[in-house]
Amino acid sequence: MKKRSETALSTNRSARFVLVTGLLVLLLILGLVINANTGSVSIPAADIFHMTFQSLRLNIMNFFSAGKYKSELGAVINENTASQILFRIRLPRVLLAALLGGALSVSGYLLQVFFRNPIAGPFVLGISSGAKMVVGLTLIFLIPHSTNTASFSLMFAAFIGSLLITLLVLVFSQKVQSMSMLLVIGIMVGYICSAVTDFCITFANDHDVINLTNWSMGSFSGANWPHVRTAFLICIPGVIVSFLLSKPISAYLLSEAYAASMGVPVKAFRAALLLVSSLLSACVTAIAGPISFVGIAVPHIARILLKSSRPHYLIPTVFFSGAVFCVFCDLLARTMFAPLELKIGTVTSILGAPVVIYLMIRRHSAERK
Repeated sequence: MKKRSETALSTNRSARFVLVTGLLVLLLILGLVINANTGSVSIPAADIFHMTFQSLRLNIMNFFSAGKYKSELGAVINENTASQILFRIRLPRVLLAALLGGALSVSGYLLQVFFRNPIAGPFVLGISSGAKMVVGLTLIFLIPHSTNTASFSLMFAAFIGSLLITLLVLVFSQKVQSMSMLLVIGIMVGYICSAVTDFCITFANDHDVINLTNWSMGSFSGANWPHVRTAFLICIPGVIVSFLLSKPISAYLLSEAYAASMGVPVKAFRAALLLVSSLLSACVTAIAGPISFVGIAVPHIARILLKSSRPHYLIPTVFFSGAVFCVFCDLLARTMFAPLELKIGTVTSILGAPVVIYLMIRRHSAERK
């Protein structure tokens, strides 16, 4: 009887996972179409699908024929103004928002597992502050008067800053056993990085301060196909590795002792969690700048949708939830006060912060009961 009830429960979880994932994929496709259609030039959905299918078909044919159809692909992309807007501006931007939103959400989930804390995330732990610090140093002292804040040098600086803070937290994790204490250390490191950044701003000119401020609020506006390719090559393998860690994550969530008894090498596993999470968040920060509250709020939203905390269900749901969240946040950022455009960090904070506050209040009320 017990075995039968467990089987029924597992079937229900699987059915809910399929249903939720299917709805998220449909929402993501809807978001992609709406984003591609919305702007000063309206492109009908039928034309979007037709041009995208033609481009995809020619790209596949090029891949297998060593570029034989390159001229035909160029003709599709440059056929008219609408196709140029779609392929050169809107499609790279919305695909980048989906990839980076999903990756940042998975990064936040892994950090919450690592610290066993619901408010752990790249923004809270100082990883984003570390990226901002190194970008600030680069802007102010290494490449002053730079006009291109999306240049490779700033992307590289953000990546280095994120990984430096990650390695620092990893070193402390070997010395400190308490997860709550390690979380406090990460927050303090973030404050130190912010203080160093503010100190550097004192010696900067107005132009560099504006560039740094704009970058630090996050944006997908500079998206291009090389950015999409870079994000795909880093984020998708990172998400796959996260999914492959589902089984040890399940054991680790029960306790470190239980995980060790199940044969999980706890120290190596913790290091892997932190490194994969930081690689994902570093990629996001390097390409789009710091984006707040996505890594904290979306994993909680995914748990509510699934009504389950099983990692092999939760990680794909977190990824698709983050992709949908960022795609629609970017749509709001572009259209809410058009032709002015909000920074993506502004929208994600407005929508994400109330979710976190609500969850914290609900968690506190549950603990009191």
